[in-house]
Amino acid sequence: MKGLVIKNTGSWYTVLTDDGSTVDCKVKGNFRIKGIRSTNPVAVGDRVVISSPSSGGGQEGAWITEIEDRRNYIIRKSINLSKQSHILAANVDQALLVVTVVKPETSTTFIDRFLASAEAYRIPVVLVFNKSDLLNEDEHHYQEMMIQLYETIGYECHAISATEGDGVEALREKLEGKITLLSGNSGVGKSTLINRLVPHANQRVADISEAHQTGMHTTTFSEMIPLSTPDVQLSTVKSWLIDTPGIKGFGTFDMEKEELTSYFKEIFEFSKQCRFSDCTHTHEPGCAVLKAVEDHYIAQSRYQSYLSMLEDKDENKYREAY
Repeated sequence: MKGLVIKNTGSWYTVLTDDGSTVDCKVKGNFRIKGIRSTNPVAVGDRVVISSPSSGGGQEGAWITEIEDRRNYIIRKSINLSKQSHILAANVDQALLVVTVVKPETSTTFIDRFLASAEAYRIPVVLVFNKSDLLNEDEHHYQEMMIQLYETIGYECHAISATEGDGVEALREKLEGKITLLSGNSGVGKSTLINRLVPHANQRVADISEAHQTGMHTTTFSEMIPLSTPDVQLSTVKSWLIDTPGIKGFGTFDMEKEELTSYFKEIFEFSKQCRFSDCTHTHEPGCAVLKAVEDHYIAQSRYQSYLSMLEDKDENKYREAY
């Protein structure tokens, strides 16, 4: 029997089978996928084959026995195991990265690391600037500058207020007929946004930690939420939102230094003019990227993110970047 993994609690996986039923499954401890060392070998969004022992009494005791080839996935370093990865989701059409200028402030380093990873796996990203209703004049100006920066690079941006509903309808149109990964730091308002988009989802919302202006986790597992009314048959749903636990840092995984330039759109364009084909854009004479940074055609924040990923071979550096 085949199906779609729509929920991952860490120990159980809920699979929506092709006949429309849901089955709770487990995977065997030695389950591995094509050499990927991952803390979660099966991810939400995976198409899988499941089997249930004939003596197991129906759905109880079902196992995931095979994962079909993935169209794509988005991956990051595991927080505790630096040599292993954590797959956020598989087979997605796009990602919504929810960021905030205040309460908490999302760092450009985090944004750029996420964008680079998405570029590596050819996943389009829409940047959603939430909590616009909380900004003072200076913060509004800063948000507008951020939006201008990323739109100039080529990323679609939306300024919204999930609590007030401002800008949410325009965002809803982007989700029709697609499987969308929703990601971002803890506390940026992902659960509030989901409740605005899917009122019956009833996602739990937590307050911001006043001491550190950081978010507290409300989502503890990954789940595919149907963008439909509760009475719709799940097997007919075409629009899904993948909710993932909030993440503080985004460590890039399995990226070669030589490839990194191509994951920064504007740096890649200028790199074509460099004197040396193997230019690292750090010190070489005739480097068009360094010249573009100096002339403000490439933002300093983006270049610093590039350098941090270029030099970041130890796990600790990305933890500090939030």
